Amino acid sequence: MGGVENIDANHSKSSSPSHSPKIPSSSRSHHSSGKEAFSKVIRSWTWKKFISGCVILFPIAITFYITWWFIHFVDAFFSPIYNHLGINVFGLGFVTSMTFIFFVGVFMSSWLGASLLSLGEWFIKKMPLMSYIYSASKQISSAISPDKTSHAFKEVALIRHPRLGEYAFGFITSTVILHKNTGAEELCCVYVPTNHLYLGDIFLVNSKDVMRPNLSVREGIEIVISGGMAVPKVLNIQEVQSILSPRVGKFAVPQV
Repeated sequence: MGGVENIDANHSKSSSPSHSPKIPSSSRSHHSSGKEAFSKVIRSWTWKKFISGCVILFPIAITFYITWWFIHFVDAFFSPIYNHLGINVFGLGFVTSMTFIFFVGVFMSSWLGASLLSLGEWFIKKMPLMSYIYSASKQISSAISPDKTSHAFKEVALIRHPRLGEYAFGFITSTVILHKNTGAEELCCVYVPTNHLYLGDIFLVNSKDVMRPNLSVREGIEIVISGGMAVPKVLNIQEVQSILSPRVGKFAVPQV
C-alpha cells in the first residue's frame, strides 16, 4: 500500500500546474516586439497617407476658397444695384464687374483714356500717403503687365551673385550704355528680390554675363513667391543677341 501511495503522490506532483512546461521569456518578448513593430508600421502608413491627402487637398481648397471669395468680392460691387432693381441672380454682379474691367482696359488704351489716367496719377502723386501706396502697387502690377512698352520686368535673368559659383534669380528691367575711357559697355539693369517681390537690390551687369533661362516673367515671379519651390528641374539658357549692340559702336568713345 505504501508503494501505491508513493506512486500516486509522484503522479499528482508531476501533473500539478506548478510543474507544467513554461513558455520561454525570449519567445514572449519576440512576440510583443513583433506586435509593436506592426503597430508602428500601421501608424506610420496611416500618418503618411493622411499627410499626402492634406498636401493634395490643401492647394485645391485654397484655390476654390480664394476663387469663391473673389467672385463674392467682385459680385458685391454691382449686386446691390441689381437687388435694388429687384433682380436677384447670383453671379450677375460678377459678370458685370468683369465686363466693366474689360471696357476700362479698352478705354485706357486710347489716347483720351491715357490722358485721363495721367491726370489722375498726377493728382494722386501729390498726396503724401496715397502716392507711396499707388507707386508700390503700380510697380507690382506693371511687373506682370502684358504691355512690353511699360516699365515692367522684361526677362528673367541669372547672374553670378553673391559669390563665384553661386547664382541668383533676377529680372531685367532695362538696359543702359556705360561710357568709359576704353569705350562703351552695354549693361543690364537686373532687379534681384531679397525678401518680398517689392524689396530687392539692383545690379548693373554686363549683358554678356547675364544668362537668360527659358522662363517667362510670371514663372520667375512664382519662383520668388514660392521660395524656390517652383524652380523647374532643368533650366536651359537662351542665346540672345544684344539689341543695343549697334548703338555701342555708334556711341563708342574714340581712342586717344
